[in-house]
Amino acid sequence: MTPLFLFPFFGISSADDVAKAYMDDVISLVLGSFILALAIEHYNIHKRLALNITSLFCGDPLNPPLLLLGICGTTAFVSMWMQNTAAAVMMIQVANGILQRLPVGTQMTGSNTDVQHFCKAVILGVIYSAAIGGMSTLTGTGVNLILVGMWQSYFPQEEPISFSSWFMFGFPLALIVELFNFIGFAWGNNYGQGLIVLWMTRSITNDMPGWGALFHNNVHDGTVSVMMATMLFIIPNKKNNGEKIMDWNKCKKLPWNIILLLGAGFAIADGVHTSGLANELSDSLSFLKTAPYIAIAPLTCLVSATITEFTSNNSTATLVLPLLIELARSMSVHPLLLMVPGAIGAEFAFLLPTGTPSNAVGFSTGHINIKDMIKVGLPLKVAGVVFITALMPTLVFLKKNQNQTAIQPESSSTTTTTVLAISGGALD
Repeated sequence: MTPLFLFPFFGISSADDVAKAYMDDVISLVLGSFILALAIEHYNIHKRLALNITSLFCGDPLNPPLLLLGICGTTAFVSMWMQNTAAAVMMIQVANGILQRLPVGTQMTGSNTDVQHFCKAVILGVIYSAAIGGMSTLTGTGVNLILVGMWQSYFPQEEPISFSSWFMFGFPLALIVELFNFIGFAWGNNYGQGLIVLWMTRSITNDMPGWGALFHNNVHDGTVSVMMATMLFIIPNKKNNGEKIMDWNKCKKLPWNIILLLGAGFAIADGVHTSGLANELSDSLSFLKTAPYIAIAPLTCLVSATITEFTSNNSTATLVLPLLIELARSMSVHPLLLMVPGAIGAEFAFLLPTGTPSNAVGFSTGHINIKDMIKVGLPLKVAGVVFITALMPTLVFLKKNQNQTAIQPESSSTTTTTVLAISGGALD
């Protein structure tokens, strides 16, 4: 909360400008998503989903690779719609319940050592799948929301990154990394659906604008999220007479700390930009200016992936993204060529228990140690950098001025329209 009073006192921003950063469309998206997540939690929909999906993979006789696939896949799917930590906590409980019932000795794989290795694979699979699944959607992790918020803040004249456009890029990336994650281990409700459909169809492409065009594009993902959350306070739950699906007592568990953290991140990013600090700090990344064009994405991702092992994902994104924006401007390249790898790299905290709360949750089970995390997490981190590099050409910049590759922040007269979309794999 300190930006709310420090920035006006030091003349960095006015009180109104700072306060607006704490409740913009991205924060509205988060708020509505949290209320929906609380409703899912209250009615145990998440546990039913996790247990039902996982039970499909528990055959007789038990097939360890198939069971591992079920647990990892379920965790990644749940993490697409819940915060990573919440998904990890829930699925760790499910995984522990399964692991406690594993047969000991030769009944499963031949030795007690194999059972221990399988337990390690399950716990590591859960915490890594929670991080990987969150890459798919804007609401899956705070880093994606920070990226979108900074893009809107620095480039308000540009097309915002919508839920559907990010999904078309993030889901294939998450799917590839999750398959690598599983292979490495194996071989060594209707209301929510309606919300997802509204998110995915609000803005599809320039040629197919979606239902948001009916409202002159004044409607954004945050509008949909808050509207659907509000409906939960109106629709009866059909359990008790007069009781609605949600009421304010159920919302007392809202994670206001995360909402304030995101707001502070946006306010700090604006302050770094308006104060000129970003120009000074971007010099520390000046070595990227001399890097070959094809090396920009992996180097950016690697820098961010290294920092995130020692700070939280959100803190890394808040620190690095403003610097990358200024660096992109000085290099005359499109900002998203640096921002997207930098944001994704901040989610590759796979080596240390302190990297993310999800890692700490898995570490606390006692099935894994730091050596296990480094042994599995390092190849996964390297593979993630390689995959994001390979998928960066699928960021297609439509109607781009051929004589100008960089989009300038707010003061620029550029009229470039930017869209995240999947195409034939070429950078147009």
